[in-house]
Amino acid sequence: MHNRVVVTGLGVVAPNGVGLTAFTEAIKNGTSGINHDPQLEQLQFSCQIAGKPELSDEFIAQYFSPLELRNFNSTGILYGVIAGMDAWKNAGLNINQDSDEPAWDSGTIFGTGTSGIDKFRESIYKVDELQLKKLGSTAVVQTMASGISAYLGGKLGLGNQTTTNSSACITGTESILMAYERIKTGQATKMLAGSTGDSGPYIWAGFDAMKVCTYKHNQSPMQGSRPMSASASGFVPGSGAGALVLESLDSAFKRGATIYAEILGGHINSGGQRGSGTMTAPNSIAVQRCIKGALQNAGINASEVDAINGHLTATAKDATEIQNWSLALDRKNKDFPYINSLKSTIGHCLSAAGSIECIASILQLHQDFIFPNINCEDLNPEITDIIDFNKIPQQLLNTNVNIVAKASFGFGDVNACIILKKYT
Repeated sequence: MHNRVVVTGLGVVAPNGVGLTAFTEAIKNGTSGINHDPQLEQLQFSCQIAGKPELSDEFIAQYFSPLELRNFNSTGILYGVIAGMDAWKNAGLNINQDSDEPAWDSGTIFGTGTSGIDKFRESIYKVDELQLKKLGSTAVVQTMASGISAYLGGKLGLGNQTTTNSSACITGTESILMAYERIKTGQATKMLAGSTGDSGPYIWAGFDAMKVCTYKHNQSPMQGSRPMSASASGFVPGSGAGALVLESLDSAFKRGATIYAEILGGHINSGGQRGSGTMTAPNSIAVQRCIKGALQNAGINASEVDAINGHLTATAKDATEIQNWSLALDRKNKDFPYINSLKSTIGHCLSAAGSIECIASILQLHQDFIFPNINCEDLNPEITDIIDFNKIPQQLLNTNVNIVAKASFGFGDVNACIILKKYT
């Protein structure tokens, strides 16, 4: 007997909206959070635009004590803690830091790509300059890979599995599926799942050096991220965090909790960097197997998918992704589901992408809308050969949405697909 798993809390720190209300309005209106970044210009990056959440010192002080903020320099942990605590509160769960007893039935799987890269850089300089005594006592917890889950575990008093996963751009979607399995099999009642990603040049420099980021829109940042567009010229780097409270349906029902969506299942795999797969390019057969595996695990037919939230990064691989969806679902032209990409408004948030995009997918189910794509008025002709132009909405579409398929694909030729359903 397996538990049904539902989503009862959401928290988000995104370039176009911090907090659930602001983020919901932004995605409905197609509001971009991509701006010119003076630091990237100063450092002579080819791509000088980025998506970064805006947080004031006063806002941050609501989540961290003055002592915690002393020598604190990790944007990834900052974003993740804010999103995680917001999701916990949004689920109607207490944050009781006075209790000596942890919540044994609650845990977290919260992913990241790197942890505290600015703190790590600062630490290297202090060591090299023989200033070891000035390093501070929190350098380790800010730079260790599991720093984000450790911070959240302490702030929320989590007594179940408390860990960090890291799988490139599928990290957020993978964390949700891992937490889902833990509740489904009865090993936990509530799990905080999500992912976070650092901001700044030291995380984005490698991608700029690879020439996968756009350099054509430094003077028009909001037009820079162009998934599915014929004029797409690379992704825009972004950052932030998304957090979801997953809970057994029985527990949510007993608490009278708001249920945003049900998780039906999903699938995670790898192309093994064989065939068309490489370190940076997906194996199309593996992508199709991942999508089909998610449908099978969720127990639904391809015809039941109302909408897809794609990975779709505004690179040459967008058309390949659409082709893979079409083949996996055996649907094309007017029969193809609606599809959108959040990256048009927030850029590619790397390790945080999957969790933020899953939240956008869930909001569509909960409020019956499909958010618009922006910057794809010149749709890639390779895509129009596969699906009908109207299946890529460029204005807010208010319509009943029952099942959304969300997929993420990442460096290392790794894939994750999750099937989300409206709870009734």
